[in-house]
Amino acid sequence: MSRIVRGLDLSLTGAGIAGAGWAQTLGSKGKRTDTYAMRRTRLHRLAGRIVEAVAPCDLAVVEGPSYGSKGAGTWDRAGLWWLVVDRLAALDIPVAVVTPTARAKYATGDGRAGKQAVVEAVGPRYGVALRDDNQADAYALLAMGHDWLDEPLAPVPAKNRQALARVEWPLLLPPPAVQLGIGGDDRPYPETVPTAPRKPRRRRPRTEQAAAGPGQVDALALVEGAAA
Repeated sequence: MSRIVRGLDLSLTGAGIAGAGWAQTLGSKGKRTDTYAMRRTRLHRLAGRIVEAVAPCDLAVVEGPSYGSKGAGTWDRAGLWWLVVDRLAALDIPVAVVTPTARAKYATGDGRAGKQAVVEAVGPRYGVALRDDNQADAYALLAMGHDWLDEPLAPVPAKNRQALARVEWPLLLPPPAVQLGIGGDDRPYPETVPTAPRKPRRRRPRTEQAAAGPGQVDALALVEGAAA
């Protein structure tokens, strides 16, 4: 059974969210003159809308921070990123974090590819209509999650798939009652294996009495002598 995966390209003005066959953009408007209280309210409201659009799901694939970005909104974008990731974790939704270069490489084969190149690669490959580059990035993240779960949405070149090894994937449990054996075969969990009834052990009848130790013999002699 296919798992529910969501791709998230988080942004204050245009956060891309994608599921299999669809993509959407969520955002909010703010001003540089906004107070810290107003900015806090904006971040919490937007984070709530994003998580509501994502949950419930089995895996959320989120683009990681761009540490080279600069500007007044960088601090607030970081706040939004952590709010969303924290809320997903509170809902027990596993989160995978993908670097921007890994996302670009999986989509185009080139980790330095720009936004437009990702749009041109993702849309035709998956046959999905994308309104902007935020949705294209989110859909690439979604596709990476499905590929990692061995449920690829479309064939992807081996060169592109090398990006999967550069992702911080969560520790996911296998399907219920199945675990991967050492040899690669599926084995049932121990608690699901029917236990065979144990046969009662038959005790052998004693034919000889254990010999008494020296201390026991001396004590018996003393008792018999006192009785005489």
